[in-house]
Amino acid sequence: MINKIGPVLLCYIAGITIGNIGILTDNAKQIQDIGSNISIVLGIPLLLFTINVKTWFKLAGKALLSFTLGSVAVIIVVFIGYITFKHSIPDAWKIAGMLIGVYTGGTPNLAAIKEALQVDSTTFVIVHTYDTVFSMLYIIFLVSIAQRIFLKFLPAFSVVNDEENNAKTDEDIKLYGDIFTRKIFPQLIIAFLLSFLVVAISFGISLVFPQQYQTMIVILALTTVAILFSLSPYVHNLKRTFQFGMYLIYIFCTIVGSMVNVDNIIHINISLLIYVFIAIFASLLLHGIFCKIFSIDTDTYIITSVAGICSPPFVPVVADALHNKYIILSGITTGVIGYAIGNYLGITLGYLLSTI
Repeated sequence: MINKIGPVLLCYIAGITIGNIGILTDNAKQIQDIGSNISIVLGIPLLLFTINVKTWFKLAGKALLSFTLGSVAVIIVVFIGYITFKHSIPDAWKIAGMLIGVYTGGTPNLAAIKEALQVDSTTFVIVHTYDTVFSMLYIIFLVSIAQRIFLKFLPAFSVVNDEENNAKTDEDIKLYGDIFTRKIFPQLIIAFLLSFLVVAISFGISLVFPQQYQTMIVILALTTVAILFSLSPYVHNLKRTFQFGMYLIYIFCTIVGSMVNVDNIIHINISLLIYVFIAIFASLLLHGIFCKIFSIDTDTYIITSVAGICSPPFVPVVADALHNKYIILSGITTGVIGYAIGNYLGITLGYLLSTI
């Protein structure tokens, strides 16, 4: 039951509890800022080390096309939502940037764009709270009746060749049990040092640019340099780096939760609530229309939607509900691609919307 709630939401609950029971000192804010910044900049490279660039070009064309169409659907829906709500939601362009990032990538992108666009912690947690609630409803829909509904409009999944069947499924992305073993732990130390090196390089690059752009440049440089590091087979094959990166993301969520005054989130922001709802479910519908036009099968449509909207950890769950193990690799790989492009899309389009 606790696992169904999910670690991200539990971390926020724990953080909010710690931050609102009066145990933190008056100077905790500075420590919280430092801790949240360190955890996110070290976490992003660890997640991206797992990318296999060659796999991008070996994906079944339908899966990559479907993911691209899903990303386009998110951008269109978030843009329409921004035009609709820009006068009723403060800093709506920042919200739009975060929504584009999280629904083409995942929580790490949401957290990274929060830092890059300098979104205040209360707004960030409110957005993520609404996102968590509606994402749960979205997942429940997909694992229950979605396949039967979409099969009325889209083709059924069929195996065209054995390449994907024979492909080695990615390691269990929830596997943490062996991280302190003699085999795994030294690799995590190496991965941590490499992540630190990526951070150092990225900060060095940012110093070339004006100060007001340095935070944004750091995040984009982190993404780019980490992908370049992932081209090394040695780096790519380090075990449990994805899990290590997600653990740092959970630390980030806990710290950010502790920075929130609960009085500020008990009053529902109707416009923001509707905006997040539309971003998820309207983009799902538009993505489905695109897939109908391009004759993409139901299972590929669903799994690539999950990869974008909810990120790779949810891919095996939905694939199991669809009784289709062959789509797991496509889902996880496109989801990791989403991690890579989410920062670029969210930050770039966020700033672009700010000019409208």
